[in-house]
Amino acid sequence: MRHSLLYKLQKDEMGNLAVFCIFWAAFTGLTAGSGVLPDGPLTAAVGGSVTFNTTVAATPMPFPTVIWTFIEGSNEIPVITATSQNKTGPGYQGRITLFKRTGSLELSKLALSDSGKYSLVILTESGDQITGSTTLQTLEPVSNVMLTVNSTDLLEFNSTLRLSCSSLGSSVSFHWLNDSAEISADDRVQFTDEGAALTIAPVTRYDQRSFRCRVSNAVSEDDSHSVHLSVSYGPDDTHLVMSPRKEYVAEGSNVNLSCSANSRPVATFTWFVNGKLLVRGSNFSLVNVQQHHSGNYSCQSFNTKTLRYKESQKWPIHVLKKISGASVTLSTSRPVEGTELNMTCDAAGSVFFREWTKGGSALIPDERVTLHDKNRTVSFRTAVRSDSASYSCRIINPIDEEEVTLGVLVNYGPDPVQITGPSQIIVKETLTLSCSAVSVPAATYMWTALNSTAVLHNSSTFVKYNVNFSDSGSYVCSATNGITGKSMSASHRLDVTDGTDTACSAGCIAGIVLACLVICAAVAGGAYAFYIQRNKTKNRPDRDISNRTGLKFLAGGIGQDNTEEPRNQELNYADVTILHAKGGGKGQLELQASQTEYAEVRVNNAPPSYDAYVRRMKRRAPQPLEARPQVHSNESCHESGEHSTV
Repeated sequence: MRHSLLYKLQKDEMGNLAVFCIFWAAFTGLTAGSGVLPDGPLTAAVGGSVTFNTTVAATPMPFPTVIWTFIEGSNEIPVITATSQNKTGPGYQGRITLFKRTGSLELSKLALSDSGKYSLVILTESGDQITGSTTLQTLEPVSNVMLTVNSTDLLEFNSTLRLSCSSLGSSVSFHWLNDSAEISADDRVQFTDEGAALTIAPVTRYDQRSFRCRVSNAVSEDDSHSVHLSVSYGPDDTHLVMSPRKEYVAEGSNVNLSCSANSRPVATFTWFVNGKLLVRGSNFSLVNVQQHHSGNYSCQSFNTKTLRYKESQKWPIHVLKKISGASVTLSTSRPVEGTELNMTCDAAGSVFFREWTKGGSALIPDERVTLHDKNRTVSFRTAVRSDSASYSCRIINPIDEEEVTLGVLVNYGPDPVQITGPSQIIVKETLTLSCSAVSVPAATYMWTALNSTAVLHNSSTFVKYNVNFSDSGSYVCSATNGITGKSMSASHRLDVTDGTDTACSAGCIAGIVLACLVICAAVAGGAYAFYIQRNKTKNRPDRDISNRTGLKFLAGGIGQDNTEEPRNQELNYADVTILHAKGGGKGQLELQASQTEYAEVRVNNAPPSYDAYVRRMKRRAPQPLEARPQVHSNESCHESGEHSTV
């Protein structure tokens, strides 16, 4: 029924087609073709053009009917009705281009009055309807953007910046740029007049850039010209630099000082020493400095725009004299052990401190050795001999140092005197006595007799030839130290003899011991010979024990025939081992526990006469025997009816 009705209407008057289509669309609910046009609003610039593009795919043949209508309020104004012929509404002539295969429409030479709602109805060959609608907003493009500023010469922390932006155009928005970065609002930055005004209070040095505003709407944008600000600030960070960078300077040197500050415009500088004005300028030099140039130097910067001052740090300069003429002196030229001693270290120039060494190692104070007057003096409460050494004093200041060495010799002694020499001498022999004592310097010696002041000799060695019996007595050696003033003495007892002294000396005793060893060796040898002889005859039947030969031997040069002794005399036996040591060592007698054969030994032990003893003592003592193999005797020694083991 719908197809036949549409065909009938097409046959009728074409002018009524638009009214019919609208009625038909209302009757059918305009359900077909929903979403054909883009969601609005579409925006376009006044004087420009806009295209209402549909989402309908292009057909091979144009649609039979395409109708565009502008809706303004409750009024519907035909834009264009396209059937077999096109009918353009009033006011749209020459401004419309219709694409009948898709239903799209281009509207040009836009005016502000073109803003509103636009609807579309498409009737297809099959009688279907495609409908859609959208809105259009026409905007006047942005133009003539202007920027104004209250001042471009500002003072940091004192000034406020105010910028205003204006332009032509509709529905515009404002953006502010600092160089290329967009400015955002914060506690110092505020936007007013819908963003057309910018206020910065207070300005800082970091605001010293170019400012511009950007005006835009949906169809265009434009930037204002740039405004360049000049922000005066400072002076800050006033800094003093010294070349060479030293706190301590040698007298006669040159010193260069420079001052800088962060300031706009550039600051001016003034120099001070200990608070007193010196000169003006960013650089200052001291030539051939002397000690009176020492002090605390500083510079002050000044900004002629901000009218602010800033002082630098104070830089101390100490002009020092180089160290020279270092010396170490002693409180006495001849130190003596047990007395007080002081060493003093001095030098010309600027002395800061001193270091002491003893023998190359640091001098360590103690209860006896102390340091005074900033290490200038070393005090020995009581000097001792171990204080003798090489002492060095190192004098130091920050620019120089010097070291001086002094050898110290502590005089001491003499310590206890010692006398070496014989205590007994034979008449007519030569007497030599030596005297010694520990002393620095070396002691002088003097020999006297005991209880006598007569000087016998002035040397450490006392020699007397052909001594007499009258030389017996005590000899005194006195040692004297001429520096310490001390003297010590020792005495030595001497006895002069004729060589017949009944007292047996150590040499005499040694001779007797050796003689006894020789006798015992002879006894052992005889016993061994007798043992061999008896072994040869003991198996003969006719042997006569009563005819056995007795052993004879000499003792002390006097012998006794023992063959006359009774044959039934009781005998004692022992094993005797005689050991001889080489080099004059002591001989040892050793008892043997093994079973042995024994021989009978008889010894005459009658004491010698006095004359025999004297003769024996005058004889030369027996010489030590070489070590011999151990010999075991076969008979014991028989002495005066008593038995002993040798």
